[in-house]
Amino acid sequence: MPNMTLSIPEELHKKMRKHSEIRWSEVVRKSITERIENLELLDNITKKSKLTQKDVDEISDKIDSEVARSLGLK
Repeated sequence: MPNMTLSIPEELHKKMRKHSEIRWSEVVRKSITERIENLELLDNITKKSKLTQKDVDEISDKIDSEVARSLGLK
């Protein structure tokens, strides 16, 4: 199995050391696996889409505007 090295902020590392019973590499491995599964699902859904990037951007802008409006930010 390949290894991966990552950098984390010192403050986070201190908090992680307080919980040495947790296998942090397993936590990261599961997180990456879940993210990849979600991306693969999204790829499968969108590969059949006929939307252009412009269409996606317009829909995204509308959603952002509605969310901001519903939160009273606009």
